[in-house]
Amino acid sequence: MKTRNFTASIHKEKKFYVATCVEVGTVSQGKTMEDALKNLKEATELYLEEFHVKNAEPVFLTTFTTQVYAKTA
Repeated sequence: MKTRNFTASIHKEKKFYVATCVEVGTVSQGKTMEDALKNLKEATELYLEEFHVKNAEPVFLTTFTTQVYAKTA
């Protein structure tokens, strides 16, 4: 069996953490970041059983800064 590394993006939405596989687009959630990542791994494995991804392009991750305008009351 062949293995491959994927990139996960995780953010919190109210009570749950939401995890997204950047390369494939699968999404899952969990009450903790660890649960969200575990669930994402399972969802991605199930996806890859059905839809084979051969050579996905490498992902370039970066950050950026922008102005944020707060709403006034």
